[in-house]
Amino acid sequence: MVLGVAILAAVAIWWLAFKRDDETLAAYGASETNWKLFEIDGKPFAARATLGFADQGALSGQAPCNRYSGEQSAPYPWFTAEKIVTTRMACADMAAEAAYFQALAAMTLSEVAGGMLILSNDSGGEMVFTPVAE
Repeated sequence: MVLGVAILAAVAIWWLAFKRDDETLAAYGASETNWKLFEIDGKPFAARATLGFADQGALSGQAPCNRYSGEQSAPYPWFTAEKIVTTRMACADMAAEAAYFQALAAMTLSEVAGGMLILSNDSGGEMVFTPVAE
């Protein structure tokens, strides 16, 4: 019995020592919503693009033409969009899609406030997302 308790205690200590909590944007309110891009650098974004954080360390969404996914493992408030993969569909909004991915890759900071997701960088770049209406 004592040996069983000791083993259980050792397992509990090991688990606590190696447990990794989510410290990314997803844990700070972004995972609860699917986000629609509203504007880039203060200009309305006419095409449709979405961004979500359903899984820890991951991002995904719909760009103007293609579905995409990637990694976002930087601790909050930092932001990184890495290892982005997309489907390969062509459409009339390819220029908007290129602008979306270029802006997304340049963002380094994140904030969830006032019902908005704001991604920004030190160069003054900013992407503002609002919740997708279900």
